[in-house]
Amino acid sequence: MRARSLRTQLLAAIAFVVLLSAAISLVAGALLTRRAVDRSILQDVSQQADLLAKRERVALLPLAHLGTLRPFLVRQHERLVVAPLGRPSKFLPSGRAGSGTISVDGKVWFYAARPVARKALVLLRPRGTRAWRPYLEGLLVAAGIGLALAAVVSLLLARRISRPVRRVAAATERLAAGDAPGPVPAEGAAELASLAESFNHMATELEHARDAERAFLLSVSHELKTPLTAVLGYAEGLADGTIAPDAAGATIAKEGARLDRLVRDLLDLARMNRREFSVRREDVDLAEIAAECLHRHEPQAHAFGIDLVLDADGASATGDADRLVQALSNLVENALRVTPAGGTVRIVARNGTLAVEDDGPGLRPDEVPHAFERFYLYSRYAASRAVGTGLGLAIVDELARAMGGAVEVRSAPGRTRFSIRLPAERGARRAVQRAV
Repeated sequence: MRARSLRTQLLAAIAFVVLLSAAISLVAGALLTRRAVDRSILQDVSQQADLLAKRERVALLPLAHLGTLRPFLVRQHERLVVAPLGRPSKFLPSGRAGSGTISVDGKVWFYAARPVARKALVLLRPRGTRAWRPYLEGLLVAAGIGLALAAVVSLLLARRISRPVRRVAAATERLAAGDAPGPVPAEGAAELASLAESFNHMATELEHARDAERAFLLSVSHELKTPLTAVLGYAEGLADGTIAPDAAGATIAKEGARLDRLVRDLLDLARMNRREFSVRREDVDLAEIAAECLHRHEPQAHAFGIDLVLDADGASATGDADRLVQALSNLVENALRVTPAGGTVRIVARNGTLAVEDDGPGLRPDEVPHAFERFYLYSRYAASRAVGTGLGLAIVDELARAMGGAVEVRSAPGRTRFSIRLPAERGARRAVQRAV
């Protein structure tokens, strides 16, 4: 059986509490009201007895004309009797003047006895529900109104509490179905608002995770093209006899190793749900990496009519040699793509820095801060200039940060420089530390 809804349970709980509170309040109120009414009636009887006794004390014949008062007392359901003082009697069990309640003929009375001419003038008024019935009826009416108001308030409160929970439940179902549920309004009590905010944060993080996974797969797919192109190109050259077998075999083996690493990244993602590139931290020769990229892209530069120049002088840093070749190749490919025929692309290697300079059209100042965002430049220049897939620069940024470095770009018309800055070589850092 399906459990009752939160709204139904809240209504039932609130109704039970309200009914219990109303019953307790009615019982307590009835007791207190009766006590207050009894006290008031007894006080009234006492005052009336004082007046009658005072009147009889100054009369010529005390207690001789009480019969004239009885018709008026009967209308008030009262009795006026004379009892002896000093000994118990039916209407004055204690035999002394005073006030209180007595039971006469099976009926409870309020009485007030006052001494008059060595006797007691006793005024009796019946004790019953008639005196405090109006108060009890008022309590019942007030309780009914309170219950009605409590029912309305509990209904509104239950709806206010259950509505945010239902919204979160509906959004969760849409999210589980793969749809974007949109932000859930954070309203209501602090706990309910916190629940909505937590769901919104979870949905945002899940969407970011999905985007990161898609971006990673796109990035790896993009990176697969470069070594595949090299392998196919050298295989065709080997088949045509235009490339020596040793050179072709070495290049194919090297690019095959890069393909193997990219495939292992995909396996890491599938097995470990990782969304980042794995990198090594070791001392690398940046001049050697720059020379390798020059050798890799010289045929492409020659085909475009562009001079590809190397400017390297004993450069070193800490990083991952394969990843640096991958990142620098992306920068060189982009530079060759945008540099006009007859222009120059320069690969620069300095201690802690790899850079690529080109003579292309450059970037506008407002584009420089967004140059490494995925698909940003692609969406702007896909229709006007040769572009890649829009992921190359973003991959360079990810790789640089994974190696503990950073990327930057400086651009002006006819002059653009993309740089990868890396941590200093560990041996150089130790030497500096010893010198300090």
